[in-house]
Amino acid sequence: MIAVNPMDSASVLAAFGALGVLAVIFAESGLLVVGFFLPGDTLLFPAGVLCAGSAGQPPRLGLWQVLVCAAVGAVAGGQAGYLIGRHGGRALLARTSSGRLRAAATRAERLLARYGHGKALVIGRFVPLLRSVLHPVAGALGVPGGSFTLWQTVGGLLWTQTLVLAGYTLGASVPHIDDYLLPLVALVVVVSLLPLLPGALRTRRERRGSPH
Repeated sequence: MIAVNPMDSASVLAAFGALGVLAVIFAESGLLVVGFFLPGDTLLFPAGVLCAGSAGQPPRLGLWQVLVCAAVGAVAGGQAGYLIGRHGGRALLARTSSGRLRAAATRAERLLARYGHGKALVIGRFVPLLRSVLHPVAGALGVPGGSFTLWQTVGGLLWTQTLVLAGYTLGASVPHIDDYLLPLVALVVVVSLLPLLPGALRTRRERRGSPH
């Protein structure tokens, strides 16, 4: 029996391949508490790398399969998250003991208020932590179903296809790049967290400026 760590992208890809991409991206895109702790960017990019053969070795994964599974997982997960939000999402967030989860939900509400439904749902796909709560929050706030479906689909396709194809392009152009997956994953983590930096700095300044 193979032990699989769902939070480790290499473990998921080795055990389940493209179907693992579908399952994890589905959960990360809408299952709220569960998805909050799963890999997203750090699964899609290495999956793309493994779709490119190197040094005479055949690809470990099929590119079209990964692209389709990633797209299906993202879109279906987004819809599931929306339905969760429409039917008890606020109560679920209120009961959670995770401060990070509540903070992400607050950021999701602010993003929707600031940019509107369309732009927020596309931008939010590229922000880790935020994308796991954005769809349930949209459901809880009563975002119209048609508008939500359109823009979360656009965002989901842009996010998944861009990252998988970026990994594939790198894997096809750099020999033996799959030998350096761990450093690559670390780099993807750093880059994906950059959108969170302005908000973290703003919060820090507000805390320093608030009276004790």
